[in-house]
Amino acid sequence: MTVLPTVTFSETDTDSLAGFEGRVGVFVTPEGALDAAGRRANRLTRGALKRLVDDVGWAKLKPGEMRSLDWPAGMAARALDVVCLPRRAGAGDTRKAGAALGKAADGAAVLVMAGPVRHAAELVLGLVLRAYAFTAHKTEDARDPGAVTVMCAKPDDLRAAAAPRLAAARGVYLTRDLVNEPANHLTTTEFARRIEGLKDAGVKVTILDEAAMAKLGMHLLLSVGQGSDSPSKLAVMEWSGGEKGAAPLALVGKGVVFDTGGISIKPALGMEEMTMDMGGAGVVTGVMATLAARKARANVVGLVGLVENMPSGRATRPGDVVASMKGDTVEIINTDAEGRLVLADVLWYAQEHHKPAAIVDLATLTGAIIIGLGHEKAGVFANDDAFCAAFLKAADTEGEGARRMPLGEAYDKQLKSQIADLKNVGGRPAGSITAAQFLQRFVAEGCPWIHLDIAGVARVGEETELAPKGATGWGVRALDRLIAERFEAG
Repeated sequence: MTVLPTVTFSETDTDSLAGFEGRVGVFVTPEGALDAAGRRANRLTRGALKRLVDDVGWAKLKPGEMRSLDWPAGMAARALDVVCLPRRAGAGDTRKAGAALGKAADGAAVLVMAGPVRHAAELVLGLVLRAYAFTAHKTEDARDPGAVTVMCAKPDDLRAAAAPRLAAARGVYLTRDLVNEPANHLTTTEFARRIEGLKDAGVKVTILDEAAMAKLGMHLLLSVGQGSDSPSKLAVMEWSGGEKGAAPLALVGKGVVFDTGGISIKPALGMEEMTMDMGGAGVVTGVMATLAARKARANVVGLVGLVENMPSGRATRPGDVVASMKGDTVEIINTDAEGRLVLADVLWYAQEHHKPAAIVDLATLTGAIIIGLGHEKAGVFANDDAFCAAFLKAADTEGEGARRMPLGEAYDKQLKSQIADLKNVGGRPAGSITAAQFLQRFVAEGCPWIHLDIAGVARVGEETELAPKGATGWGVRALDRLIAERFEAG
C-alpha cells in the first residue's frame, strides 16, 4: 500500500526556519498580513516574502492558492511556500491550502508553520491527500513519501484532532491504490487477499467462494464472472465497534476487477480504464479500513462482490435468463450492464444475513451518470429523504460532489421483460435512473437505502484539488462522516 507521509506535531519554533532543508510553508492573508512565522521568514529572506505579497499578483490569488520562493537567500530551505489564507478561512479553503503544500512537496520534507490556521486538522488532511502518488509499478520514479512537521501553539490538541482525519486519509490511500491497480495485479483473488489484511486491524473478514454463492442462489453475480478464469468471490467485512446487537449499516460495493463488457464487448478505445470498475468495492474497503483505524463506535458491515467480466465459451449471452438470490428472474439483454447484477445479489445477501439498519451501495454503474453530471458529482438515488439528506450534508462538508437524482415507478416499465420478471437494461433514456430502479427491486420495503453511481468521480483524467490524475478515493470521507454523525454511539 502507498504509505502516507509521516506527520509529527510540535510547538512553534520560528528559530527552526533558518536551518530547515526541505520546503517551508507559511500562511499570509489576502491583504498581506504576516504572522510571527511569516515575519521571521521575511527577515531571513531580507524582505523577499514581503515583496512577494506586496506584488499586485498576490491580491489576485484565491484562498488556498500558493506562490513559492525557490532556494530563498538566508534560509537553508529548497523553497519557501507562501499560502494565501484568510484568518477565518473555512474547512474547505483550509484543505485546499494543505493540498497546495502537498502537491509541491513531491516527496520532500515539509515544515508547516500552522500557528494562524483555524482548521489545522483539515490543513493536514489536504496536504496528505494531495501528496499521494501511485508508483507501485515504476522502477525509476518511486519516491519516498516524505515527512511533514506541523508547528502550532498546541501540538497535543492538533495531534488529537488530526488523528481521525489521518485515519480517513489512510482509507482514501487504500481505495486509490485499489482503483489504480492494473487488473493483472488486482485479480479477484488478490483483491480478497488484500481485504483479508484488514483482519490485523480488528475487522472480521469472511470470503465466500463460488460454491457457497451457488448454494445461496446468487446466480446473478455468478453469471457475470462465469466467462472468466478468475473465480468470483463475495467478501464480507464486519466492524463491530457499536452497541452489541445493534443493527449495522451495510455498505455494498461493485467489485468488477476488469470489465470487457462480456459478449456485449466494449469498444477497444479506452477499455484499459475498466480496471477502475471495482471502484465501489474499493470505496467500501477504504471506509472499513478507516473505521478500524479510528476505532469507530459503530457497527458497519461492508460487502463487495468480486468478479471479472470476460467473453468466452462459458460467458453469459444476451438473452439468457438467470434467477437471483431473491428469486426474481432477470433477462440479460446486455452483458455490459453487469454491475447491477452483482449488486442485486449482494444487496439481498446483506439483508438476509445481516439485517441492516440501512444500506448504501456504490458502483461505477453507468456512463449515463457522466452524461448527466460530468466528473464533478456522483449521482445519489435514495428511498428515504432523511437518510439521503444526511449523506448529502456529509458529502458537502467533505467537499465531495454529490447530486440527488429521481426515482419513480414510471421508469419500471422500461425494465419489463416478456419472458422474465425483468430485464437488466431499460434502453438509453434515463439510463442511470433505470439502473437504480433495477437495484431498488432488491431492497426490502422499509429499509433505508442509498445508491451512489460513482462512474464519473471514482477515477478522473485530470488532477483534482485533492488528488493527482487517476483514482480519487471519492466517497471514503463522506461515508466516514455520515457514519460518525448518524450511526456512531455517543
